[in-house]
Amino acid sequence: MGALILFLLLTLILFGVGFAAKALWWVALAFVVVWILGLVAHGPDRRWYYW
Repeated sequence: MGALILFLLLTLILFGVGFAAKALWWVALAFVVVWILGLVAHGPDRRWYYW
């Protein structure tokens, strides 16, 4: 019984990590698209961000 609970808990944790990693990839892709659009809109010589 304990092994079954451990297996189910491990499966739930790994599923959650996989979902979070996939969501983070989509967020990173959105940031890359915005960054590329910023470079195209302002050209490579001028910065479009102020850090």
